[in-house]
Amino acid sequence: MHSDMLHHSVLLQEVVEALGPTDGHFYLDATFGNGGYSRALLERADCCVVAIDRDPDAIRRGLAMQQEFAGRFVLVEGCFSDMSSLIKNLPAGPEMLRGGAPEKLDGAAFDLGVCSTQLDQADRGFSFRFDGPLDMRMSKSGASAADIVMQSDASDLAQILWEYGEEKASRRIARAIVTARETTPITSTTQLANIIYSVTPSKKPGQIDPATRSFQALRIYVNRELDELAAGLAAVESLLNPDGILAVVSFHSLEDRIVKRFLTKRSQHAARPSRHRPVANDTAPSFDLIARKAILPSADESRANSRARSAKLRIARRTVAPAYDTMNRESIACG
Repeated sequence: MHSDMLHHSVLLQEVVEALGPTDGHFYLDATFGNGGYSRALLERADCCVVAIDRDPDAIRRGLAMQQEFAGRFVLVEGCFSDMSSLIKNLPAGPEMLRGGAPEKLDGAAFDLGVCSTQLDQADRGFSFRFDGPLDMRMSKSGASAADIVMQSDASDLAQILWEYGEEKASRRIARAIVTARETTPITSTTQLANIIYSVTPSKKPGQIDPATRSFQALRIYVNRELDELAAGLAAVESLLNPDGILAVVSFHSLEDRIVKRFLTKRSQHAARPSRHRPVANDTAPSFDLIARKAILPSADESRANSRARSAKLRIARRTVAPAYDTMNRESIACG
């Protein structure tokens, strides 16, 4: 089973090499999924790993790993933006928690892509490749994509498709959705995809499917993924030990933009707007960039795993400086 897990972990070797797991140290897998990063860390060193996932199915898939690595691995259900409280309140008992829950991390990995298992399950409604309920909820709770599609007005729908999917035909698609739902409730992935196809040009060789951006936008909106990412980055900044490593793998420009801006600000590599108006900043950098540019998958990995083609890995090392005070600061996710 775990060979399949490793296969689906994009940039796995690069992430593990960056974190450099060491015996007795403590690491976070913020997005467990199928467990590839967690397993690789645990097999590389006699270290401890806590993993987080908000998908109850992922938690069930990880039960066997908890038994296999008993005493060194704990998997908890929740959002990684809540990592501080989740780690503080880890279940009592495992050997890794002797002396109480660790207060700091020696490394943290984020894989921001949708788990391949989720995409392949028609009943989760993440993909238009299968006919299933229009759901898309990672936690299986809250408003579904069908709720958003059926209840939002055309203006709000267009804004969602444009802001989170960068869909140029957002207004046209939104109007088509509103018109279609007047006669038939939109409850399935196939229904929504067909509505999108009816008002967009047919796919040409080399182009993405016309429904891709709209489905991405709804998934991100339903799960508040960008807000979650911004909050998770701020949280992990406070939890990492000095010299602790942060490794983040993103899969589209909206995610990568947030990660890049966060690390740019925290490492103080932001360009000054004008040499005549220097930016006053008396806060010491909380991160050092290990690589100024994003690390991309090898050609071999991209050929072997289509999911890897759009992936970008950014790595930074925590400094001894205090975490930035994010109160009253501009939101990372804005702009």
